[in-house]
Amino acid sequence: MAYQTFQQEYLQIPVVTRTYTTACVLTTAAVQLELITPFQLYFNPDLILKHYQVWRLVTNFLFFGPVGFNFLFNMIFLYRYCRMLEEGSFRGRTADFVFMFLFGGLLMTIFGMFVSLVFLGQAFTIMLVYVWSRRNPNVRMNFFGLLNFQAPFLPWVLMGFSLLLGNSIIVDLLGIAVGHVYFFLEDVFPNQPGGGRWLRTPSFLKMLFDTPEEDPNYNPLPEERPGGFAWGEGQRLGG
Repeated sequence: MAYQTFQQEYLQIPVVTRTYTTACVLTTAAVQLELITPFQLYFNPDLILKHYQVWRLVTNFLFFGPVGFNFLFNMIFLYRYCRMLEEGSFRGRTADFVFMFLFGGLLMTIFGMFVSLVFLGQAFTIMLVYVWSRRNPNVRMNFFGLLNFQAPFLPWVLMGFSLLLGNSIIVDLLGIAVGHVYFFLEDVFPNQPGGGRWLRTPSFLKMLFDTPEEDPNYNPLPEERPGGFAWGEGQRLGG
């Protein structure tokens, strides 16, 4: 019975969020069980180009370090904001969401070569947080019950928290930068005088992922989206 309940809950998670978070958890589990090592996963342009280890283009986004506080912290934020995006502004637009993943991953891979980062999963999480925060500017956030602020400040609060933990902020800055590029090209520039839409989801992705929306008028408020964590919990102003 418990297994069936878990299976039902698991299958209710949107497909992109479910796939990505599951891949991250399974990758970490495989490392913990010593089935693979981080040396087989990290981003290395030389090994990719000269030895055709192309899987590193993907696996460097799946490993967040050994199981511990940092891993759990990243998984909670990844799951929470990935799901809120997929069920919010990307509802019924799975192909567009996948395209954002591909666009963000490509930019991070290019930038990652210049800043010598070997794992980009945390930067990818920050990118998701950034895009969600800019699309929900009126949501009030509460971080660990200590700070109250508007949603657009959340990526910077996370960067400050990362700094307090002694981590490098280069990863956070990369996620913020890529998130801003996507947000500008997708949400800002098309609405500017003389602007246009530069990001167009390829038709083959739409054929693969998009299905007719059951209720095109459904637009859940942040309070109706997944939550329950005090780490960056939000409430819409006036709600």
